[in-house]
Amino acid sequence: MFRTIQAALLASTVIATPAFAADVEGGQPDVIVTAQPQQGDPLVVAQARARLARTPGSVAVVAAETYEERSVTGLYDLLRDVPGVLANKRYGDESRLSIRGSGLDQSYHQRGVLLAQDGVPFADADGFSDFQKIDPLGARFIEVYKGGNALRFGGAQLGGAVNLITPNGKTAQTPFTFRAEGGSFETWRAQAAGAGRVGAFDYYAAVHSYRSDGYRQQERSGTTRGTLNLGYSFGEDSEVRLIGYAADIRQQVPGALTLSGALNNPRYAGDGVIARKQARDQTVGRITLQARLRLSDNVVFEGGAYATRTDLHHPIAIVIDQATDTQGLFGRFDVTGEFAGHKADLFVGVYYRQGGTGQEIHLNFAGQDGPRIGAARQLASGLDVFAEARLFVLPELAVVAGGSWGRATRDYRDRLSGRRDERSYDWFAPRIGLLFEHGATQVYANYTRSVEPPHFGALTQTNTSGSLFVPLDTQRARTAEIGTRGRAGAFTWDVDYYRAEVDGELLSFLPAANLPATVFNAGRTRHQGVEASLDWRFAPGFRLRQTYAWSDFRFVGDPAYRNNRLPVAPAHQYRVALRYDGAHGLFLEPFVDWRMKSVWVDYANTMKAPAYALLNASGGFAIGAATIFVDARNLLDKRYTAEFAAITDARQPGVNRAVFFPGEGRSIFGGVRFAF
Repeated sequence: MFRTIQAALLASTVIATPAFAADVEGGQPDVIVTAQPQQGDPLVVAQARARLARTPGSVAVVAAETYEERSVTGLYDLLRDVPGVLANKRYGDESRLSIRGSGLDQSYHQRGVLLAQDGVPFADADGFSDFQKIDPLGARFIEVYKGGNALRFGGAQLGGAVNLITPNGKTAQTPFTFRAEGGSFETWRAQAAGAGRVGAFDYYAAVHSYRSDGYRQQERSGTTRGTLNLGYSFGEDSEVRLIGYAADIRQQVPGALTLSGALNNPRYAGDGVIARKQARDQTVGRITLQARLRLSDNVVFEGGAYATRTDLHHPIAIVIDQATDTQGLFGRFDVTGEFAGHKADLFVGVYYRQGGTGQEIHLNFAGQDGPRIGAARQLASGLDVFAEARLFVLPELAVVAGGSWGRATRDYRDRLSGRRDERSYDWFAPRIGLLFEHGATQVYANYTRSVEPPHFGALTQTNTSGSLFVPLDTQRARTAEIGTRGRAGAFTWDVDYYRAEVDGELLSFLPAANLPATVFNAGRTRHQGVEASLDWRFAPGFRLRQTYAWSDFRFVGDPAYRNNRLPVAPAHQYRVALRYDGAHGLFLEPFVDWRMKSVWVDYANTMKAPAYALLNASGGFAIGAATIFVDARNLLDKRYTAEFAAITDARQPGVNRAVFFPGEGRSIFGGVRFAF
C-alpha cells in the first residue's frame, strides 16, 4: 500500500506545473516541510523550513499562526496536525508525548523525546522531562524532528526532538499582542506581549496567566508564566541573545480510574485523591545566553550556556519535595560550500549538561509534609559530540552521513542510610541517508541507531530513597526510514514508512512470575509504522487537511508475551479538518479525531480501551486589529478515554486496573486576540 501511495504522489509531481508556490493563496501555513518555501510564510518560518528540509527524514515546522486562533493548553493542542505524534491529554497541562512508540510505558511525565525551547531542554540532566514547564503560547514556531533526525541537537533518542522557538524583537508577528479568553470549567486566560527594535537592540517580553477548574474533581490549575528575550545584533548575521523564562505552576492532580469509572463517572477524582490533596506545584526559572556568529560567508557558529531551577511540591500517596538545578553548554558550527567540486554542507557540535536533585519524601498529611521517610541526592551528566555532512553527488541527489558519541552518568546517594550507587553509559549512534530533491519534491531514506540510557525513576524503581539501582541497560534501536514530501498544484504531502528493531526497550512489564511489575529491559521489540499527511486546497479559501498514522509496535519472541502488540499506542489514528478562510478574517474549521480501532491496555493483550470519534469545530472573524474566535470540543459529548497506563496482564487477580484518564466532555471556549 505504501509503495502505491508513494508512486502516485511521485507521478503527480512529474505532471504538475512548476509554479508550486503560486498555487497556495491565503489561509494558514502548512505544517509540512517542503523543499521550497510556502508562499506567505513569514521569513523566520520560511528559514526554519529551509533548514529542516536539509534532513533526509521526517520533520515538521508548526508556525504559531496554525494554532493561535483557538484555545491552547498543552502539547496535544500544539502538535495535533503533525502525523505520527501521539499527544494525549491526561489532565491540565499533563499529557503523553510519544513519537514512533518512544516512552510508551511512561504513565507520568515524559521520556524518549528531547523536549526543548531554543535548543535548551526542559528535561533534567538524566533526560526525565515535564510538560507543565512549557508555555503553550510562548513559541514563534515549533520544530519537530522524528527519530534519528534530531541529530542536530545531538539527540539519539528513539522519538527524536520537539523544539519550541521563542519570539524576539525581529521575529515577533506584531509589536504588541493581547489575548483574553474564557469558557467551560471556569476557564480564563490572559496574555500580553510586546516586541520591538531600538538600533542594534531588540526585545520581546510576554506574560501569560491561565486559570481553570478543570473537567474533573481535583483538576484545578493556575499558572503564571513570563518570558523576556533581549538581543543585540552586530556585523552581518551575528547576534547575542539573553532569554529568561519563569513560571509559577499550581496543578491539582486527579487520579486514574477503572475503565468503567472513566466511561460512566468521568468527573470523579478517584478514591482518596481529594483527601490527600494531590497536586503538582512548581516554580521554574530558566536563563540562556546564546550567540549566533557568522564567521565567514560559509561558516556560522551557534552556541550558548544555560541554567535552570525547579522547586517541586508533589503530594500524591506520599509527598515528594525536590529542588533541581541543571546547567549546560552547547555549540555547533554550520559550514556550506563545495567538496571535490560538489555542493556540500556540514554541521558539527557538542552538547554538555549536568545537574542534581535534592529529594525528600514524606508521609502525606492532607497534602502537607508529614514525617520524613526518605532523603536522597541525585546527580547526572550527559555529553554528546555529533556531526553530519551532506554531499550532493548529483545536482539533485545528496548523500548524508553522520553520528553522535554520547556518555551519561548517574550518581545516587541515600542520605538516610549513606548507601550510594553510580552508573555510566557510553554509546555511538551512526547515521546514513539519501536525499533526492526536485523542485518542491523530496524523496529520502535513512538508517539510524538510537540509544537511551535509563533515568533515575527507572533505576531506583520507586520514589523511596532506600532503593539502589537495578541492573538496567541502555535501550538501543536501529531504525530504517523511507519517505517523500512536497507540493504539486493544490496538494501538499508528507508520507513516510519507518521500521525500528529495538533491543532492551525500557518497559514496565512483567518478565517473570515471581517479580513485581516494574521497569525492565525487554528482549527484542519492533516499532514500525506509516506517518502520512495530505493537504488539498481544492477551491479558493478551502483546505482539506488529513493526517493518518499506522503504528505496529510489538514484542518479538518474548518468553512471556510472545509476539503480542505493545499497549497504549493506537494501531490507526486519523484526523481530518476542513477549513474555510474568507474575507475580513472569517474562518471556520470543523475537525474530526478518529481512533479507528480499540487499543490494547495490557501486555498480555487481554483488555482493550474502546475506539472513539470526536467532533470539534473552531471559527472566528476579524474586526480591525481584533480577531474573535470560538473553539468547541467534543460536540457530541462522547465518553471516551484516550490516555491510560500499561497493565501487565488484566486477567490476573490483584492487578491494578485503575489506569485510565477520562477524556473531557463537551466544552466551548471563546476569546479575542488584538495584534497591533
